[in-house]
Amino acid sequence: MEREKYSNRIARIVTTGLLGAILLAGQLAMAPLPNIEPVTTLIIVYTQICKKKVFGAIYVFVLLEGLIFGFGIWWISYLYIWSILALLVLAMQKIDSALFWAVISGAFGLLFGALCAIPYLISGGLGAAFAYWTAGIPYDILHCFGNFALTLVLYAPLTKLLGKLITA
Repeated sequence: MEREKYSNRIARIVTTGLLGAILLAGQLAMAPLPNIEPVTTLIIVYTQICKKKVFGAIYVFVLLEGLIFGFGIWWISYLYIWSILALLVLAMQKIDSALFWAVISGAFGLLFGALCAIPYLISGGLGAAFAYWTAGIPYDILHCFGNFALTLVLYAPLTKLLGKLITA
């Protein structure tokens, strides 16, 4: 009994680390494309499959991002942005529609810069936050379309695959 509990705990830790590393690998693989990344799609899928356990994978990803790119002010926004997405998915977890999640994913990409501007609002005031947000609007538009397309195409196959792998 104790051995099984220990085994399950280790499996959860390994799965969490692996899912976080996949988020980072996907983001780095697509880094040459401006603001086009699979992270949003993967967090939606992870949350659908793993429920509240997704937060471990999110924070592994955020920590790895900080270790690679540095812990600048931008990093603070990553601590809450991906959690907001996961909470949104948890609130609507009964919905299993690629089109629905593609729209949510696109909207999230469009709002990403505004959400990232919050630390700049706190540290530099309204002008700094507005400047940060407006400078990034073209990238938010690309983020919107990229998220929509990736989620529309990948949501169903990734959900099916991850569902099999996690429950196996």
